[in-house]
Amino acid sequence: MDSQAANPLSHTPTGDTRADATALLQKLTGRADAQFHPGQFEAISALVDDRRRALVVQRTGWGKSAVYFVATGLLRQRGAGPTLLVSPLLALMRDQVEAAARAGVRAAAINSATADEWSGITEKLAADEIDVLLVSPERLNNPEFREQQLPGLLARMGLLVIDEAHCISDWGHDFRPDYRRIATLLGDIDRTIPVLATTATANGRVVADVVEQLGSDVLTLRGSLARTSLRLGSLVLPSARDRLAWLAAHLGGLPGSGIVYALTVSAAEDTAAMLRDAGLEVASYTGRTDPEERERLEQALKANEVKALVATSALGMGFDKPDLGFVVHLGAPSSPVAYYQQVGRAGRATDHADVLLLPGREDAEIWRYFATASMPDPDRAQAVIAALGSAPLSTPALEARVDLRRTQLELLLKVLDVDGAVRRVKGGWVSTGAPWHYDAERYTRIAEARVAEQQAMLEYERGAICRMEILQRELDDPAAAPCGRCDVCAGPWYPTEVSREATAQAAGRLDRTGVPIEPRGMWPTGADKRGLSVRGRIAVGERALAGRAVARLTDLGWGGALRERFATGAPDAPIDARLMEGVIATLRDWPWAERPVGVVAMPSLTRPQLVASTAAAISERGKLPFLGTLEVDPTRPVTGPGGNSAFRLASVWDRFSVPEALAQVLANAPGPILLVDDLVDSRWSLTVAARELLRAGAPAVLPFALASVG
Repeated sequence: MDSQAANPLSHTPTGDTRADATALLQKLTGRADAQFHPGQFEAISALVDDRRRALVVQRTGWGKSAVYFVATGLLRQRGAGPTLLVSPLLALMRDQVEAAARAGVRAAAINSATADEWSGITEKLAADEIDVLLVSPERLNNPEFREQQLPGLLARMGLLVIDEAHCISDWGHDFRPDYRRIATLLGDIDRTIPVLATTATANGRVVADVVEQLGSDVLTLRGSLARTSLRLGSLVLPSARDRLAWLAAHLGGLPGSGIVYALTVSAAEDTAAMLRDAGLEVASYTGRTDPEERERLEQALKANEVKALVATSALGMGFDKPDLGFVVHLGAPSSPVAYYQQVGRAGRATDHADVLLLPGREDAEIWRYFATASMPDPDRAQAVIAALGSAPLSTPALEARVDLRRTQLELLLKVLDVDGAVRRVKGGWVSTGAPWHYDAERYTRIAEARVAEQQAMLEYERGAICRMEILQRELDDPAAAPCGRCDVCAGPWYPTEVSREATAQAAGRLDRTGVPIEPRGMWPTGADKRGLSVRGRIAVGERALAGRAVARLTDLGWGGALRERFATGAPDAPIDARLMEGVIATLRDWPWAERPVGVVAMPSLTRPQLVASTAAAISERGKLPFLGTLEVDPTRPVTGPGGNSAFRLASVWDRFSVPEALAQVLANAPGPILLVDDLVDSRWSLTVAARELLRAGAPAVLPFALASVG
């Protein structure tokens, strides 16, 4: 097949780059009058004529994809190989492939969702039938791709595009360690191959960091980041129930369909459920949503089949619905730059879109959690390096040797890999033997920058000056100026009142209690490495039944009161009347197959008054005998929250025992025992304690906790 003839981008070049580029632009857009925005052709010419490296920082909707599609077409006409486009998200890749198809560009993606298509893509690459190959940054470190496919691709690559390039910089709001691999990639390619990096969300510090990684002689093109279609606003309401009530009452009146962002998974899921109860067509979209369901929900939003998706940041970069009518935030992101990126989903191809922030008092607490979770811990990093040798270790095997949860371990491995201390190979991870140094000074400066960003977000909420101007200023946009449209410039454009009826309905949803505590069914991989002789399935006769907690710490309703109760440094105290109402409601609505016949308390070293008083109150109010408290070995070390399952199980193994008097009662118990605890996180304490009760003769165990971390 003649690949050039089959290429929809092909036409007879004139030798005039602008004329050829304009012809391709008109072909891509389907408009005979299409012309370039200021800066677009300059970027294309730098790539095609000068073979330079360029960084384009332009607002969402400006047309960054047109730059790399047109540049690809021109380079292909001149005999260059395909473009390699590094793209961070599956949703973004899907939209880019679809946009390329509409533009007549032959594009394909290699990622975890297209594994069954890899062989066909490889064949098309060999036949020169692909113009743009999209890969995730993680794919660059896949051993098979890195060693078998990438070298040949780099040898014939015509253009390298780094989309969402702010992810390269750990100064950025959305740093991803895998993006740091691109710096190594840049060092491996011929200097004559042009490179384009694009982003809409980079301030001066991030731009400098990206430019440093791109190398010398980088052309930086920055335009105004003002979004003239967006009407910004911020409405401070007294409580979570008022914010939910506002959404239920006024979401239907917002233009078109849009996105409601929440800060946590549970907030997104609970908000979506409450809005559905109010008769609104919405769905939740989070990191827990299955990939197939995500794609279905994205299409539903694009087709206006739902009023809104209630989403976490999992729905962000690259989601392309040009006519998205609104974005509402239920809680503020920690950075104005992150906020700008998310609200940039709206109004890309419309004259008007509404953007409203509904900040919450709990926002700062959530910011602090995510800020500390993203920083590498030097002691744990050294432990990971020490656990690795020259023989590959899989991530599960490594997890059993270091006290880190899987997600934390995977993130740390990426950091260490980029720093050159470890390397991913077939079969797992190995140590490179290279020394690793924790750059404390750099991470301290990054932490200080994060605090400054949080303060800027609070300034945005206060609304002393134009809201768009604040966002532009935080992005170091020299064109920052009052927009004339936001609520600061022109007054509130949104309803500020919430009816009593709407508030009562929201309160009813928030006051609901009862979060499942799913019983552990399997012993963790690597438990034997910690000296425990258990593996595989937990025997049914040694397994707790499904349990209940009053609420999650991250919940919008009960979560606030529980966060105060379980905050670091909060004093231990007996249960109060309000929290006891939640306990009674949870027990009342618990759909157990058989009512418990007695109450047993977990021994608590940190909140003994809270646990004991809760168990006693349940016993009294439920007319259930209080059977006693499990004994605890005070010599066993106490571990804090976090850590992986093997370590958490080892820390509580043999910690609990059943007193002889309690064992005698359990042997004659006619039904399940209610096991009362304060806070459930990994579930291993309840799993081990329930096992001891069952081995002592309890017919069944129903775990109960005041709060759940998950």
